[in-house]
Amino acid sequence: MRKLDRVIVPEILDSLDPSDPRAMRSRTDLRLIDLFLGNSRWIVDQLKKQEPVPARVLELGAGEGELCRRINASLPSSSITGLDLIERPAHLSPDIDWISGDFFDTLPATNADTCVGSLILHHFSDRALRELGSRVKSFRCLAFCEPLRGRAPLFLSQVSSVFMGEVTQHDMPVSIRAGFRLGELPALLGLDSGVWKINESSLWRGSLRLLVSRR
Repeated sequence: MRKLDRVIVPEILDSLDPSDPRAMRSRTDLRLIDLFLGNSRWIVDQLKKQEPVPARVLELGAGEGELCRRINASLPSSSITGLDLIERPAHLSPDIDWISGDFFDTLPATNADTCVGSLILHHFSDRALRELGSRVKSFRCLAFCEPLRGRAPLFLSQVSSVFMGEVTQHDMPVSIRAGFRLGELPALLGLDSGVWKINESSLWRGSLRLLVSRR
């Protein structure tokens, strides 16, 4: 069977105002998807296993700040900063820092040893990912969860779409088609296996997980 080529199509959620009811419903769907895939749980677990424990963590595309909150609760000695285009969520704990804007612009001015992200990198072209790769090489640890591009995840998205809002019904298969197969993301980010320990895995449920630490 022919493999799915990577195709990037704009997602509806990215164009909606955060207060739009459709956006609010989509964020609820995303929390359920995260629970099903276990992405946030996996990222937090990997950070807790690092020696030493990360002192300063950045999240790319932090959204509502859910992952930031989990990291803050599980690693209270670590500082956490969320980077996103949107303004700081009103309900976010004052213990969590926030920088609004395009993280391609704000990332160079930050000071952290660890960079994480969940369902964010698939939004970007191969060229943009290569540029991002050049900007994250100063970190000690990287942890990302992204959609696994494949027919099984696409089928699961079709089956589960009846439980989702209209925005997620569109965005979920779009995300999968823009996702990655094993080996693609480290190559696109330009990660040298001589410099980095690269651990990559995938779940049949539709998650590709990448953990990278400096040798």
